[in-house]
Amino acid sequence: MHKKQLFPIITSLCIVIIGVTGLIFMYDKWHTQDIPMTKPAINHVSESLQAVDLKSIIHEAEKNVIQIEGQNQDSVITGSGFLYNQKGDIVTNAHVIEDADVIYVRTSNAQTYPAAVVGIGDGVDIAVIRVPQLADQTILPIEKENSSEIGDEIIALGSPHGFQNTVTLGIISGTDRNFAIDGYDYNSVYQISAQITHGNSGGPLINRETGAIIGVNSVGTEDGTIGFSIPMSEVVDQVEQWSNEAQNDQLDFASTSDMIHTPDPEQFKEDALYMIDYYLTSIDIRDYVNAYTVLSSSIQSNLTYSTFRDNSIDILGLTYKNLQANDVEDNQLQASAEVTIEKREGNKKEVSKSTSKLEFTIGYENDQLKILKMSDPKK
Repeated sequence: MHKKQLFPIITSLCIVIIGVTGLIFMYDKWHTQDIPMTKPAINHVSESLQAVDLKSIIHEAEKNVIQIEGQNQDSVITGSGFLYNQKGDIVTNAHVIEDADVIYVRTSNAQTYPAAVVGIGDGVDIAVIRVPQLADQTILPIEKENSSEIGDEIIALGSPHGFQNTVTLGIISGTDRNFAIDGYDYNSVYQISAQITHGNSGGPLINRETGAIIGVNSVGTEDGTIGFSIPMSEVVDQVEQWSNEAQNDQLDFASTSDMIHTPDPEQFKEDALYMIDYYLTSIDIRDYVNAYTVLSSSIQSNLTYSTFRDNSIDILGLTYKNLQANDVEDNQLQASAEVTIEKREGNKKEVSKSTSKLEFTIGYENDQLKILKMSDPKK
């Protein structure tokens, strides 16, 4: 071959080899090198959401769950319910309130209000009561169409045996169940693996994925292995009809005066400890509005909400233990807890961890239970 013909061929081969070698080098560098990001926090979003998602759903749901106490001359009947709309209407089971002469409710932050019956089912185990003081509250979404299937994960909330806001996890294990108990017909109800016991009746059944209320927990088997929940789609028309027709000035509300002035010491203690837990948990979940609402007016007068929020916003985690309380004296309770706080420092990079003993005084203010004093209201 002529030398003049061989030279271009060799030159082309060299160019190809250099090009291929360069591409391999660049690919290897791109494959192994971290790409800088202007917002590295994005990397942690999915992990953080997975870690707190269930806790956040439960916390938001608990704010809508109501403990119901029906009283008559012979006994006190307890059950559960949930806020349905911004009129202050609460959905529950008919069997929870059917024998009550007067009805009171306790909210998630341990406030007590009188309630009146808006409507009660005849043969269908559903009822609606109203508490005007709970009007205009944020409510959970309601699933008004039956779209749940076997295997869907659910959360059942209620107040079994008086233990307010108890959470049970499970799945929908059956649909379209039909039976009758104590004069009530249950048609096309959900069968769930979550336990429903005394006090759970009337509480919401929540879709784990969407956070929407899909049913009303109603009946459980004696061994506690199976529960049944009425789908909202089966009763929503009746609930809305009752709600639209009811006028506050035509409803018969109970009075809280007797309950407030002569509280049961054991119930008072339970409510007080629950309020402390609610306050600390609200801060941990970064729900500063609801944490602030349980503080007395005397604390709030010296600590504005904006200051309270600014003092709390750098708290990354809060846990407590050894929650202890003294006996109730003069309608007040002294309690303390060992609280551990992980807090981001001013430079936003360093995290400090401290443990201190916080002391609380719980009592009534304007007929509602409040945190009257704290050893350190800024935390």
